[in-house]
Amino acid sequence: MVALPTAVRRALTGQGIHIQAALQYPRLYTAIHKIHRRSIVSNAATAPLYTQNTNESFQNDIFVPPTRPNLPATEFSDRMAAIKEAKPFSEFLTDNFNRQHNYLRISITERCNLRCLYCMPEEGIDLSPPSHLLTTEEILHLAKLFVSQGVTKIRLTGGEPTVRKDIVDLITELGKLKAIGLKELAMTTNGISLARKLPQMVQGGLTALNLSLDTLDEFKFQFMTRRKGLSNVLKSIDTALSLNIQPLKVNCVVMSKVNVDEIPSFLAMTKDQPIEVRFIEYMPFAGNKWESGKMITYQEMLDQIRQSHPDLQKVQDHKNDTSKTYQIPGYKGKLGFITSMTHNFCGTCNRLRITSDGNIKVCLFDNAEVSLRDMMRRDGGMGPEGEKRLLEVIGIAVKGKKEKHAGLGELETMPNRPMILIGNGYQQRLPSKTPSNIPTYLLSAPHIGQSVRAYSTSRNPYQSVIAADSQDPAPAQKLTHVLPSGAAHMVPIHEKAITTRTAKAVSMIRFSNPEAVKLIRSNSNKKGDVLSISRIAGIMAAKKTSEIIPLCHPISISKVQVNLRIRDDGNGAIDILTIVTCDGKTGVEMEALTAATGAALTVYDMCKAVDKNMILDGTRVVEKVGGKSGDWREEGWVEWSES
Repeated sequence: MVALPTAVRRALTGQGIHIQAALQYPRLYTAIHKIHRRSIVSNAATAPLYTQNTNESFQNDIFVPPTRPNLPATEFSDRMAAIKEAKPFSEFLTDNFNRQHNYLRISITERCNLRCLYCMPEEGIDLSPPSHLLTTEEILHLAKLFVSQGVTKIRLTGGEPTVRKDIVDLITELGKLKAIGLKELAMTTNGISLARKLPQMVQGGLTALNLSLDTLDEFKFQFMTRRKGLSNVLKSIDTALSLNIQPLKVNCVVMSKVNVDEIPSFLAMTKDQPIEVRFIEYMPFAGNKWESGKMITYQEMLDQIRQSHPDLQKVQDHKNDTSKTYQIPGYKGKLGFITSMTHNFCGTCNRLRITSDGNIKVCLFDNAEVSLRDMMRRDGGMGPEGEKRLLEVIGIAVKGKKEKHAGLGELETMPNRPMILIGNGYQQRLPSKTPSNIPTYLLSAPHIGQSVRAYSTSRNPYQSVIAADSQDPAPAQKLTHVLPSGAAHMVPIHEKAITTRTAKAVSMIRFSNPEAVKLIRSNSNKKGDVLSISRIAGIMAAKKTSEIIPLCHPISISKVQVNLRIRDDGNGAIDILTIVTCDGKTGVEMEALTAATGAALTVYDMCKAVDKNMILDGTRVVEKVGGKSGDWREEGWVEWSES
């Protein structure tokens, strides 16, 4: 009986190698040595020698000493040669949680021939100039680089990939990467313009297909996609079946009061056809008006299906599956659930994304990105030195991947690209973070630094090439009046409690000559009493705030006080203090500011005939009381009253 060391056992199983088979091929330990940097002695003529783990005992590690398998000489030598050439998985594509990223999704266009409710904002998106998007040469260069590092599966996404003019040629060129390790070439499409091109794609190397289809009702299809074309999608499914494309999956985003009633119809598709229908929890992306009430959870869908199919059976999922798979007994196809919102599958995530503008995105729900496009377009960017720089940055990005994405509450408000610009996952431009953990020599080319969004350096293996004083950026602040899509909106206050709220604001008019103050003090200004009229103007301005500031709520003000005082220092000035109070659900800071500004502008208007160089200065809120955020007062500010 021989005990296999724990570290070796884990390394073998992590590489997908059966332990019993490993014991039959001693030279395999050369490959394990490369991974773990340990010497493992092997003798091809005798049984391998192993060292017993003295710290832990693992009963499952005990095996009968191996013997040479009874295989033909040629087959045995082929296996031995393959084992001898075995390589550890790329360190550049392995994150700090030992997740090996062998699946790459590439968005090859921003354009789409549909306008799906959950994917495309109602106002549309601003498409990038063609020069900002990856060229065919750049896509192929990145694909080859990733495959050389261990990527075995590539999925083309969009936008809608079939609208790209050279889609067939692109698939054909990518198909040639099977010679260096690519095993699966897949595509996600809406199927509108697929059927005619599909035979050529399969001939070029396409092996798997996902079709997005959220309804089988023609009217509903037009409502959900804002376009016609259901018959085209169904024809594409039939064509895929005739070409025996496997796996063939249909992705359905399930939404309350929209298509949840069609779940039985989608299940019927799996009865006589080898199709896997995957029901997807409705996810929030910029501009898709996500609400928790629209989302149907995985458990709710499962409970609904079990009412009509109580014999529903769970199917064993593969390690990196994004869906939980089931099958109805007797049905040829399967059904699955993609549960990004309620049951994340981050622990086994092996996916990386390249956006159509060339950014690497390590997580669908993380807005941190690095531009690989800009690095390729610098001098020598696609040569050996350029590839080296690319791999270093890719490695930094992958090492910065978090253990899991944000929770449901955070995802609802977190800024992200629209789904269509991530790649079936969407590209709204987001503010860049400071590139604190990308080596400066990698960012020396013009504009590259502008295209980098930083990743955490806390577990960065490339720390030696990072500036010693680099720090993680501060958490992003949220603008409450701006949606993730960039559209302005009025903050909802219907659920807030009514409380007494007060705000105080100040402003000042500085004069460039003493004449204005003399006229104000003597009340001899030709336009009238400056202080009285300015006070009235401030009160009126406060009451009109919601008509002046578009996103302010109309509120019932209970008090407006405008104080003015004359200062004789220098050429003179007028201080303005406004105090506004209300009993309501929102604060009155804007009302106080509008009052102070209105009073100051009135002073300016009444005195400009004698002083055209007046300056409005220091307008700001100095105190607020009440509301959820609590009380606040500007440090050092001393309140005064009108004498």
